[in-house]
Amino acid sequence: MRSELLLQTPSWFILLCLLAGAAYAYFLYQSVAAWGKKVNYGLAALRGIVVATICFLLLSPLVRKIETSVDQAKVVFAIDNSESVKPHGPGLLAKMKEATKELTDAGFEVSVETLDKVSGAKIDSIRFDKNKTDLSSLLQTIKSNFEGRNLTDVVLLTDGIVNQGVSPVFNTYPFRINTLAVGDTVPKLDIRIKDIVHNRIAYLGNDFPIRAEIVANGLAGKSTTISLKQGGQVLSTQRVIIDRDEYFGSFEFITSSNQKGVQHYTLELNAVQGETSSRNNKKDVYIDIIDGRQKILLLALAPHPDIKALRSLIEGNNNYELDVNILTVSTNPNQAITKPYDLVILHQVPNVLGMGNALIRKFVETKTPLFFILGNQSAVPLVSSWSKALIINMGKGQFDKVTARYNPAFQQLNFNEESMQLLDRLPPLSVPFGEYSTAPGTESILFQRVGKLNTNKPLLVLNTSTDHKTAVLAGEGIWQWRQEEFALTGKQELVDNLFQKVIQILSVRNDKRKFRVYPVRPEFEAGEQVVFQTEIYNDIYEPIFGQEVKLEISDEKGRRRQFSYTHTVDNQQFNVSGLSDGVYRYSATAALRSGQESATGQFIIRHVDLELNNTTADFGMLRELAGRSGGAFLQESTLSQFVEQLKQNRPANRLDSTEEMVELIHLKWIFFLLVLLLGMEWGLRKFLGGY
Repeated sequence: MRSELLLQTPSWFILLCLLAGAAYAYFLYQSVAAWGKKVNYGLAALRGIVVATICFLLLSPLVRKIETSVDQAKVVFAIDNSESVKPHGPGLLAKMKEATKELTDAGFEVSVETLDKVSGAKIDSIRFDKNKTDLSSLLQTIKSNFEGRNLTDVVLLTDGIVNQGVSPVFNTYPFRINTLAVGDTVPKLDIRIKDIVHNRIAYLGNDFPIRAEIVANGLAGKSTTISLKQGGQVLSTQRVIIDRDEYFGSFEFITSSNQKGVQHYTLELNAVQGETSSRNNKKDVYIDIIDGRQKILLLALAPHPDIKALRSLIEGNNNYELDVNILTVSTNPNQAITKPYDLVILHQVPNVLGMGNALIRKFVETKTPLFFILGNQSAVPLVSSWSKALIINMGKGQFDKVTARYNPAFQQLNFNEESMQLLDRLPPLSVPFGEYSTAPGTESILFQRVGKLNTNKPLLVLNTSTDHKTAVLAGEGIWQWRQEEFALTGKQELVDNLFQKVIQILSVRNDKRKFRVYPVRPEFEAGEQVVFQTEIYNDIYEPIFGQEVKLEISDEKGRRRQFSYTHTVDNQQFNVSGLSDGVYRYSATAALRSGQESATGQFIIRHVDLELNNTTADFGMLRELAGRSGGAFLQESTLSQFVEQLKQNRPANRLDSTEEMVELIHLKWIFFLLVLLLGMEWGLRKFLGGY
């Protein structure tokens, strides 16, 4: 490292600094002192040096530091330590260790990287036990770790089987990739379950499909069976007849469950004589059986085309269970409704006939979310009173025809503003004519448009700011919107999506629990830590801490594990390890001021073994990867020859220079030097009896 002094002022300014220091010292020490002349000259020199230095620092001189370092040529051995390489990889480790020693002795800086993404791995400690291979991620990690460094070559030991992430040939790298290929490129005699297609969620008591996709190679003329099992019990079996060498077949099972929660199913192929391995003949399936359909009541005054339109868009979502009650058709329209609902849609209710008013009062008292749809028979003053969202002062019996205009300022739900422009082309709705105003907390989704005149009168409003959620559509004619959209676009996505989202936000249940414990994900991989998040609130829903939480986890066989931890600001998560694959249920309890609170749930530990899906080496991909990066395609027999070539054509070391500009006044040692000089002067004056 070398340093240079740079001036930002003319060099003759230094003379002025020296003159200032000399003048200051002269006037300070010109009088006759109690000490001798030599001492006086010495003290004057100390003071003059300090003052001259301070004046010089005020000129803001700079120090340029230039540091030069040697960056040695680097080589990285990237090792695919997945299970598919295990039959061939361990035998090559000794040769790779020898190669690293040779290259190190030749002046290279050698590193070893594996799928574990731990830099500086030791070759002797590598275990081929990873159940998935992501070569692209491995190479990207090397690229990131050695960015800006003198890395010229990467030697990639792999069989070319990629079962996670993208293929590495689609990326570019600033170094040569020399692929050291291992494995067998000849497909093995095997039959396996390639994939399983199923719903993650099914409803209690409903039938649901589970489809297994089976592939076989080289086993033509043989047959076996595939079984669907649960808890060791065979639910169904189908016969598999392999009629060609490269066989593919799809087998669908229809089953149901009368138990809520995550259900564990197993699809298993019986072994076929001659197949290489039966480890890939079995796959687990986890399906969450729920009884959580949200219940919606459509309460209408009289038959109307809007009712059919609403029914169609609601029943298109399997998460909803819809009941329809038409008051003028019902034999007992004022009969109390005892069934709990997550949302009530009121079409022309309340109305001028007074039908259904008693029912609405009960819904308001229980704070059931309400969606009012107005029509020609609606009692508008009562809607304004009960909705607490939209207030309409209308003239007697006056209605208007308006089209819809989307409010781009509405952010509570995500709508495509461009697609919402289609609303301008839809037929007008019949709305009450009068003055419109919204209550605090109410947001307008749609505004009214009269002819070509845009107004700020609300057409569709939503209020979710209180504990009683409401929405109001100020007009009737939804059925015409759906018909016109289909005529224009051939589908009914816009109108259905609009009302489905409004219904969804109204019907979703608010979580008012003060104690919550839940896993951060519903599924974890075997060997991975299960992370539980804890949230505890007081009566006004402020986070509180310091409580002891007791957690109990049980597996499918009823075996239990118990844990205890303290919920703190810095410890809001709790990790559990050592769980094997399967379905787990948990229960957590904590003592709060309001009493004992509990939280329950479930999660899945899934055994992921992607290495069994494909065991045929892909040398073609490795040749392409090496060719694209300018590297070489290697095999075990050519490794030593490649190392010799690398030693003979060793890349040059790179000189890296860094330059830093620092103001001289910022150097700490200057400050301490000045303090030392002033201290010496002051000490001598005191010692000699001066002031």
